[in-house]
Amino acid sequence: MKFLESLDFDLLNDNEVKIEKLRSKVYRFQTGNDIEAIFIALNRIYKNGETLETIFKNGYLKNRSVLDGISQIINRIKTINPYFSNGYKFLIGDAPTGKLIGESPLKRWNLYIRWMVRRDNLDIGLWSDISRSDLLIPLDTHTFHISQKLNLLQRKTYDLKAVFDLTNKLKEFDSEDPVKYDFALYRIGQEGLI
Repeated sequence: MKFLESLDFDLLNDNEVKIEKLRSKVYRFQTGNDIEAIFIALNRIYKNGETLETIFKNGYLKNRSVLDGISQIINRIKTINPYFSNGYKFLIGDAPTGKLIGESPLKRWNLYIRWMVRRDNLDIGLWSDISRSDLLIPLDTHTFHISQKLNLLQRKTYDLKAVFDLTNKLKEFDSEDPVKYDFALYRIGQEGLI
């Protein structure tokens, strides 16, 4: 949060040249150039009359597939600003191919989509026309291990297949909003309660 609060988000609507001042910002695996690159990509998207919501929906609404929506966002970011570095690739990720096994669980993207779609004390729910029942669990290592310990997840591999397996298991408890259990599972794992 401290890092995000240090960023000037007004730059998303400003001239790209002014975004260069973000080069001094560094966060974990991202260099200042990586931070600048994502701001430039978002700046170009917004100036093109698009939003992450409209891009997501272009993919999602065809088959009600969150993966298709995430793929649309990732591909759009990469095409509108074809910058590359390992830190940037780590931040943006690769668009899922749909094979599930061995693919990234897309934790950050699924978490972002959860925040945008669900509306409660944790999630801001700014996006409409996306069903909570289609959301995928934002699987991180805490949630993964706790779900195994609680026998909610049998899969031993931390990948996109595990995301679908756990989401489907949680649908047995609430088919309309399976992702509502995410925060509780995460906190149990993070706090080391089990």
